[in-house]
Amino acid sequence: MDRRKFVSSSLVVSAFSLAGSAKGVSQTQTAPATVDYYDLRRYQLTNGLGPKVTENYFADALIPALNRLGIEPVGAFSVYFGPETPAYYLLMPSSKLETLVTADLLLARDPVFVEAGAPFWNAPAGAPPYIQIESSLLRAFEGYPKVRPSASAATKGKRIYQLRRYQSPTNADHVRKVEMFHEGEFGIFEKAGAHGVFYADTLIGPRLPNLTYMLSFSDMASLESAWDKFLADPDWKKLSGDPKFNLNPPIVSNITSLVLRPLSCSQV
Repeated sequence: MDRRKFVSSSLVVSAFSLAGSAKGVSQTQTAPATVDYYDLRRYQLTNGLGPKVTENYFADALIPALNRLGIEPVGAFSVYFGPETPAYYLLMPSSKLETLVTADLLLARDPVFVEAGAPFWNAPAGAPPYIQIESSLLRAFEGYPKVRPSASAATKGKRIYQLRRYQSPTNADHVRKVEMFHEGEFGIFEKAGAHGVFYADTLIGPRLPNLTYMLSFSDMASLESAWDKFLADPDWKKLSGDPKFNLNPPIVSNITSLVLRPLSCSQV
């Protein structure tokens, strides 16, 4: 069997089985194609020309070419608050796993992309625009199957994003945390003023098992206000106090949180 097809089939089966085990997930939804996959990339950049060369590459070459492959909307972000800057993040969503995991190979066959992306792809080995690229493969939650850009994304309005990763000590605890989102956490965030852009399981990446999600806000004041409302919400207190979720040790062992700003070319 072709290796890429084997990997794709294995991921679909394992991820769908894991997501379907959570209470509150529809057991009648059996078509994995209805749920998007995400390639979340982190570009650790060099100081100097690195950020500008990379942003131009995103805007002029990569994002248009990804759109031609049906990968959209593509999110492109710089780190506002977080470690090891300068760094950019790229969110690539697709309902077709095969297209997503072979995107770089397909891009190399696109003559328009190859020409436009030459300053980045063909940069001298002694002066690359980035230090390294890290990539994680994610699968959207059953209850939140697609990327949902904020309303201000369409008008390029002012907005920031919070990217959060919850690592769990065991696979069972990870499933419990996913279940919490499906049993009310999505709605509690929205009610507090924190718009969910995506929620997803990490299938391939560091610090497994974990889930990753992104929230959008108009500014830092809105972010802080929304979290105050979320934590004070009676529905959150009831959900987080449920004995099946409120365990000792906790079902989340580590939280990573970054604040990002969209680049001008971002479609999210």
